[in-house]
Amino acid sequence: MATQLEQTKALQLVVSWEALPDDFQLEDEPVENTGQPILAGALRESLEISGFIQPQMLIASNFGLCATVNGQFVVKAPDWVYVPRVNQALGDRKSYTPNLEGDVPEVVMEFLSDTDGQEYSVKRTYPPGKWFFYEQILQVPSYVIFDPSNGLLECYQLENGRYELKQPDENSRHWLDSMSLFLGTWQGTKEARTGYWLRWWDQAGNLLPWAVELIEIERQRAEQECQQKERLIAFLQSQGIDPNNLPTD
Repeated sequence: MATQLEQTKALQLVVSWEALPDDFQLEDEPVENTGQPILAGALRESLEISGFIQPQMLIASNFGLCATVNGQFVVKAPDWVYVPRVNQALGDRKSYTPNLEGDVPEVVMEFLSDTDGQEYSVKRTYPPGKWFFYEQILQVPSYVIFDPSNGLLECYQLENGRYELKQPDENSRHWLDSMSLFLGTWQGTKEARTGYWLRWWDQAGNLLPWAVELIEIERQRAEQECQQKERLIAFLQSQGIDPNNLPTD
């Protein structure tokens, strides 16, 4: 039977932030369904269009977050991650070690799939579960779990070292302090995918648009201008005025 000292040592976590060796092989964690990259890309797209993304930020999907725990390298790849500041902007970054390379991520997201619930795993033995890794090792302030099949959105906030489920506001949205944006669900079609999506809203409640939505807004504006012009021409003609022969200054 293990002594109390041995049990205490087994429970202790020694976390360090070390560069991965050059020969370290990152696991190529497969994308579990084709919807996950589309969901992650849509989140980034609206942020980029709104001018939110700055060079010092790291926003990525299915991307390795690294730590060394009790002498062993641990890598987890969340479906979406936001880091407000990195020490060096790299275009070909394959992994990221917080504290060593910049800030700890402020937000990580996982999109539920048909796997065995790794998103909720508090397993602390090697390799640790995702929940335990984000909460106890990285200590990420905001952990978001989203079920694309039914639109269920859970937002957890780190409080006193533990994740606490936060209740949404009256619009069923969650305010993320680190991003000064609301996160919520939206139902519709984009890129031939119809269903639930995660969307951003600004502090005033304005939806951050996708490119296709901006194109539609511009199309409608141009159409309205054309209709106004046609009505003006018709009015001038009804008054016996030739619209092509108007006096100019």
